[in-house]
Amino acid sequence: MRWIRRNLVVIAGLLTLGYLILPNIVVMVFSFNKPAGRFNYSWQEFSTDAWKDPCGVADMCGSLSLSLQIALWATIGATVLGSMIAFALVRYRFRARGAINSLIFLPMAMPEVVMAASLLTLFLNLGAQLGFWTILIAHTMFCLSFVVVAVKARVLSMDPRLEEAARDLYAGPVQTFVRVTLPIAAPGIAAGALLAFALSFDDFIITNFNSGNTVTFPMFVWGSAQRGTPVQINVIGTAMFVIAVLIVVAAQLISNRRKNSAQTS
Repeated sequence: MRWIRRNLVVIAGLLTLGYLILPNIVVMVFSFNKPAGRFNYSWQEFSTDAWKDPCGVADMCGSLSLSLQIALWATIGATVLGSMIAFALVRYRFRARGAINSLIFLPMAMPEVVMAASLLTLFLNLGAQLGFWTILIAHTMFCLSFVVVAVKARVLSMDPRLEEAARDLYAGPVQTFVRVTLPIAAPGIAAGALLAFALSFDDFIITNFNSGNTVTFPMFVWGSAQRGTPVQINVIGTAMFVIAVLIVVAAQLISNRRKNSAQTS
């Protein structure tokens, strides 16, 4: 009992982590399942056929490519705009600053179906043709808030004396920003960008309202679930999960290496 009390937090953390990872493990295991019928929800036998031909299902890789393109461009747009908004809210005083600070949280607090319907109404009133561009605009809009929050938290924790020291050493505004401010804010910007990419790639509700005849990967998965679930969907899901884990591990290793080098120097 003493050991359990001492390690209760660790045990709870491991159980929570296992609960979160369990669905990914199931998807990973079933990516090696041999296809049998329309729905592949029961284990048949081990097979690597789906991994050998991940694009064997019609239109699946096309929808995946489209989702990756939208997520990439939405991430770039949201990261650039969100970073500028975050710096403006932290570093400058202007009218309606408090109101803008509050409005930033609306897309995060608002139900997705409400935002999706509102954006659809806006696009229809403007006479816009639903498709790639309306999806991109919608994704950039709701990803913007998450980037602002991530970057704003990082900028608030920055020590302004570092920038003052750079100016004392005759660095210009641009040079100070590029060599001092931007590297310090980079972890927050990267975190906001990764979050925006994940949210954009995974979104279904807002995309479904504003896509027209365009089919992204989440919409393809939803449509496939109505007709039959191919094993290749599990292959793509497993690949995305492994890539995400590798990125997180690589970022952690780089961060630890920088801390160690800074301590030794």
